[in-house]
This record gives sequence, structure tokens and C-alpha cells, in this order.
Amino acid sequence: MKEAFIFFAGLLMVSGFACKSSRAVSNISSLPVMRIDPGPDNPRNSEGDFITLKDGRIVLIYSRYFGESGDDHATAKLTRRESKDGGKTWSTDDKVVVEKEGTMNVMSVSLLRLQNGKIALFYLRKNSQSDCIPMMRLSDDEAATWTDPIPCITDKKGYFVLNNDRVIQLQNGRLVMAVALHQTPEENKWHNNATLFSYYSDDNGVTWHSGAAVANPGNVVFQEPGVAELKNGDLMMIIRAGAGVQYKTYSKDKGESWSACVPTTIQSPLSPATIQRIPSTGDLVMAWNNNGANNPPMKGKRTPFSLAISKDDGNTWQHIRDIETDPDGWYCYTAMHFNKKNILLGYCAGSQVKKTHLSVLAVRQFPIKQLYK
Repeated sequence: MKEAFIFFAGLLMVSGFACKSSRAVSNISSLPVMRIDPGPDNPRNSEGDFITLKDGRIVLIYSRYFGESGDDHATAKLTRRESKDGGKTWSTDDKVVVEKEGTMNVMSVSLLRLQNGKIALFYLRKNSQSDCIPMMRLSDDEAATWTDPIPCITDKKGYFVLNNDRVIQLQNGRLVMAVALHQTPEENKWHNNATLFSYYSDDNGVTWHSGAAVANPGNVVFQEPGVAELKNGDLMMIIRAGAGVQYKTYSKDKGESWSACVPTTIQSPLSPATIQRIPSTGDLVMAWNNNGANNPPMKGKRTPFSLAISKDDGNTWQHIRDIETDPDGWYCYTAMHFNKKNILLGYCAGSQVKKTHLSVLAVRQFPIKQLYK
């Protein structure tokens, strides 16, 4: 039965996800409300996520690096800043939330308000290039304290990548995350073309189960997947791919199995896209590098940084808007947060010339209605 579903879904998806990645787009001109640049003993600040507390404060938890190196495997902790005015201004002091509990570091935060009212904190605990696992902590006192970490992957060992702001809770209560496995202890060989899985929990994160591996019939380089729930209850996985466009796959059983992946027409370098649903409109919004490499000098670069709206659950996209357009910029690893009538975006915003590609964390806020102009 799963084979029949894969064939049928593949037929449906070949023509989907249309998007004209024209450079004739309009800009959103809001300025960053916060920019966290590297400094002494702090070579990198990146990959975070937001949560709104019951008293109205917005908390940002992100990866703050210490020492001399900003490499993905260098020393990092998870630290916190907060806003008391809906995201307009932010605290300037950093409070440590999770120490460097991995041999290498902790990074890539996802924050989620569960249906039971608790707040879940997800992050990667990195010990080596064959041992990187998503962990989860819970808070029942509005992020004041956290439980001990719970590993989200226990059936396999290896280096699993879970991007920031990538864990969702479905309408039926199931938690779902999409991960990319790059290396296992047995093989001890790094694969740029990762094997993709979804992991899911039906008991608020106490136990986790693996979905089937995602089929990759074209042997395209797949990395850093993300997942969104559609209006009909199906799941859509969007995949960073090495073919000049994003790829996608669907699940009709809440992440337990996936159709064969197909290319979209979302032109993109080898860089992740983030897709989430806007609560106030019900539409999907996507953040990605709208760079189809039609201009050879821009090929492979993570600029510009753009947004688009889909009113039909990701089949077509419109209202393409640029957030950042500096050809020297490097924009990626987006966190989206919706607070009343506004959207908050947190993302890496470094410079190619200065070699601060992933070292600068920027936060922007603007009205959701600007996405539709």
C-alpha cells in the first residue's frame, strides 16, 4: 500500500510548487531591531528561535560561540535575550540557558509551545562527527527552568542535523521533526548527500519513533529538511538540495512514510528554505535565497534573502519580497515567529568579504500585512 501511495503522490507533485523566481520583486524596507555581532571571546552568534511567554515577553534563545573559532564544531552554549515590548527592543545581556553539554557544543534551537501549555526546547548536542543528536527539554514555568534533556533519537547512532525552528506539533498532538543523517559510527565516513528521516512523538516528547527513510531516486544531494502540516492533514517536507532548486516530498500518515522526492521550481543555491503557516491568514510563508544562479557571479551564494506567500498550501507562490539584497551578504537559518499582527525573523546575516558568513544574528520585525503588498 505504501508503494501505491508513493506512485500516486509522485504523479500529483510533478507539476506542483510553481514559483516565478524573478528578480523583479519589491523590498521590505524595515531595519533590524537587533543585530548581535561577534566580539572578543565571541566569534559567532547564530541559529536561534523565539517563544512568547504568557506575560507577553518574547524570548530568543540562540547559539552563542566562545573562544577563537566560529566553526560549526567549535565551543558554543545556548543563551537567551528577551523583549518586553513585542519585539521592538531587546535586552543586551546574555543569560546562559544550556551550557556546552556536548564534547563539541550545543546549537540549532527550536522552541515550541505545546498543546498542554508547556514550552519545549530542542537543540543539537554535538560530541563528534559521528555523534550529534537532537535533545529536548521542557519548561512548565514559562522558560524559567528546564527539565533534564531527553534524547529524541535512540534507535540509531550518527550525526543528525536538525535545523533551528524546525519542530512542529500537528493538530492531532503529534510532534514531528525532520532530520538529515550524514555519518554513522560504523561507516565513519561523511556523506554530503544525507539520508532524511522524520522522527515523531505521540506522548509530548517522552518517546520518539523513526519514520521510513525518504526515497531519493535521482541521488541528488539532500540536506537540512523541514516539515509543514497542510490544511488537509498531509505533511510536506521541503529539502535543501544540490540541484539548483528546493526538493519536496509528502506524507499522508503523519510522517511515518514519505513519497519519492521531486524537484520544485523554487530556485535556490544549496541553502535551506523555511516554510511556516501564518496564524492570522492561514497562508504559508517561505523564507529562502531567491537565487536561481541566472547571474553566474551569484551562483551558490546565499543572497538575496526573500519571502513569498502561498495561498494553496505550497503549490504556487506569490508576493515575492526581498528582505536583504546585499551581494556581499550571507543570509540563512531563519527563525519565524508570529506575534499578534507582526512577524519576527531571526537569521544569520554575515559578510562574505569579512568572512562572517554565519557569525552575525539579525532580528527584524514588521507587520504581516507587508507580506501581501
